[in-house]
Amino acid sequence: MCGVASLVFCLFSILPGDPSRMMLGQRDNEEMRLVIQKKYGFDQPIQKQYLFYLNDLSPISFHSNDPEDFTNVNNHNYTILASASIAEFDVVVKAPYLRESFVRKGTSVASIISDTLPNTFVLAVAAMFIALLLGITLGVYSAINQHKFIDQLLSSVSVLGMALPSFFSAILMAWLFGFVWQKYTGLSMTGSLFEVDDYGNGEYIVWENLILPALTLGIRPLAVVMQLTRNSILDTLNQDYIRTAKAKGLSSIRILFVHALPNALNPVVTSASGWLASMLAGAVFVEYIFGWNGLGKEIVYALNYLDLPLVMGAVLTLSICFVLITIFTDMIYYFLDPRLRS
Repeated sequence: MCGVASLVFCLFSILPGDPSRMMLGQRDNEEMRLVIQKKYGFDQPIQKQYLFYLNDLSPISFHSNDPEDFTNVNNHNYTILASASIAEFDVVVKAPYLRESFVRKGTSVASIISDTLPNTFVLAVAAMFIALLLGITLGVYSAINQHKFIDQLLSSVSVLGMALPSFFSAILMAWLFGFVWQKYTGLSMTGSLFEVDDYGNGEYIVWENLILPALTLGIRPLAVVMQLTRNSILDTLNQDYIRTAKAKGLSSIRILFVHALPNALNPVVTSASGWLASMLAGAVFVEYIFGWNGLGKEIVYALNYLDLPLVMGAVLTLSICFVLITIFTDMIYYFLDPRLRS
């Protein structure tokens, strides 16, 4: 993760703009700008700023005892677990600190991410569930009807689904099902998982707002899963052990679902894990168009206002999610492939 953090810092440190001016907004004046630059270390050389950034992210960080120094621990809103003083330094054990938003004064990036990431995760999981359920079903159906009209039709539709850009499909789905056919579907063009009650009774969950964003986000992985399942099933059915099962008189249904399908799912699992990780990051357009209050929508907001700490924190969080999903996928392989257990 140190490499990811370094890459993120290098990418966003070269962007034009003065962070102190972004934080001050309309109150910008030279005196206040200098105070902000000194407080947050923006006046330091870029290599020092990089070290300070890693110091904030590290669970163990080192800080000056000098109260006038901006590296003093009291100048940071850390969640401190333990601390000790060594010579002129304070050694702090803490939760990783993603800093504060430039635009939302006094709001930590971690709190913004914790509020929005669960919504993005729900959307990505729902979209992946739809893609796997329909993709595997249609892929198996297409494989057992190889070279027939339905097979050619499904293959053509899957190619169209893979080529369809997310932002275009999101606009099309929102317009058709949330506006043109709204009286039949009962769905809204925009809306998030949680909405505020008009009478002050707090928030409540609106599950129907999940339908259109999940369907839209699941179109491309559905097309990929369907093609992978079809091709993998056809390859598996030509293996020697399948011929042996047929020679023993096993039924076609048993051969397909007990012997062929489990062994054909390895490439599907690989694709699904990659798509789930990418959907966490790639839900930006879908969330923005449907008004879904997730991390993708926050990234768009942060980019519009050059809120660099929020963008950097979001990218780091999504990178960690990608690593965890990859590890979880390796664990699934252990149960799917008997050769790994031998």
